[in-house]
Amino acid sequence: MHSEKYSHISDTELLERFYIDGNNEWLGILLERYTFLLLGVCMKYLKNEEESKDAVQQIFLKVIIELGKYKVAYIKSWLYMIAKNHCLMKLRDKHVFVSADAHEELTSTETDKQSLLDKEHSLGLLEQSLQELNEEQKTCVTLFYLRKMSYQEIVDQTGYTLLQVKSHIQNGKRNLRISVEKKMKQR
Repeated sequence: MHSEKYSHISDTELLERFYIDGNNEWLGILLERYTFLLLGVCMKYLKNEEESKDAVQQIFLKVIIELGKYKVAYIKSWLYMIAKNHCLMKLRDKHVFVSADAHEELTSTETDKQSLLDKEHSLGLLEQSLQELNEEQKTCVTLFYLRKMSYQEIVDQTGYTLLQVKSHIQNGKRNLRISVEKKMKQR
């Protein structure tokens, strides 16, 4: 997908590029960034994975149409509102009643829960990627970042030279980033 190639471009800039040239590729990159958030919102309301995935696709179509008509300043909050309203409409069509209190509770805790889900997901990917590192990198990265050891303590514990420790940490960190980004794109 596009994420890595355009990761240096902000949401605002991507939106601006879309408004300037109408190229849906910019919009595709933006939507790709928020697919997990949208799926989380839909799952919260619809409580069904397949229905939620379908809803995300419908939301994408709606977003493409709406962004052609209106200028949006804050894409993340706008997408969230589109997703929430879409799900509430689906529930209403199915004659599912959502009380005002429940609706308020869903809305107020949605961002906190989504943020936790995002962090949990990222940590899971990081943990998987850490296991894929070679033994030297895994050891040095774990001791440095998770056990908060100094370079010298790692040298003393592992027997690697200071240069090797620094190299294993630097390469391990880079390989972790690449692996996590690759896993995120595969979603």
